[in-house]
Amino acid sequence: MKLKVYADRMSQPSRAVIIFCKVNGIEFDEVLIILAKRQQFSPEFKEINPLGKVPSIVDGRFKLFESHTILIYLASAFPSVADHWYPNDLSKRAKIHSVLDWHHTNLRPGAAGYVMNTVLAPFLGRSLDSKAAAEAEKILTKSLSTLETFWLKGNAKFLLGSNQPSIADLSLVCELMQLQVLDEKDRLRLFSPYKKVEEWIENTRKATQPHFDVVHKTLYGAKDKFDKQRKMSKPGLQSKM
Repeated sequence: MKLKVYADRMSQPSRAVIIFCKVNGIEFDEVLIILAKRQQFSPEFKEINPLGKVPSIVDGRFKLFESHTILIYLASAFPSVADHWYPNDLSKRAKIHSVLDWHHTNLRPGAAGYVMNTVLAPFLGRSLDSKAAAEAEKILTKSLSTLETFWLKGNAKFLLGSNQPSIADLSLVCELMQLQVLDEKDRLRLFSPYKKVEEWIENTRKATQPHFDVVHKTLYGAKDKFDKQRKMSKPGLQSKM
């Protein structure tokens, strides 16, 4: 049976798993689970993932969720995956795991929390929370600084001093891509102090093309939608229409 990937391309970990499969020639059927419609809580999907989160996969009779675990499984189970994504060298694997563990408690709550509380909340039936946004921004800024000064070593193109991407690069870059939906001035304010981070994002994008941009089309479309709404809400614009 072909691998099934249950995902929503507005979900940053979903994008990472889909891009990984496409880059490595892993055949799969993508099953769309629309988070905005709360489809992740349907009885049918709860049979796949009782926790009601995407991405999730089904490989034969085997069900798995949590994006980092999925990426590790796919890199280990499919022989078409190049070694640099999840090296056989145990010391290199351990370092990748250290980045992934750091991601969950630092970059993810910072980036996701900031975007949720400055842009996305109303579209998911929630209220914007300026206090939560401020707290998330502190975590995000600290995380970007850690990436710039610690995880991105020397002149290497990718994390941990590597010249080829790993599953950690893909996961973390997809996390940061959600910041595309911010107001452009706000996004530049956050990123401008971190030139190595910006270069690393672009290096990861180039290394996974054309799939990176194709999979991010949904996010790019959302960015355009939010930009138009911001322009419409500017004082003076509505009075001219």
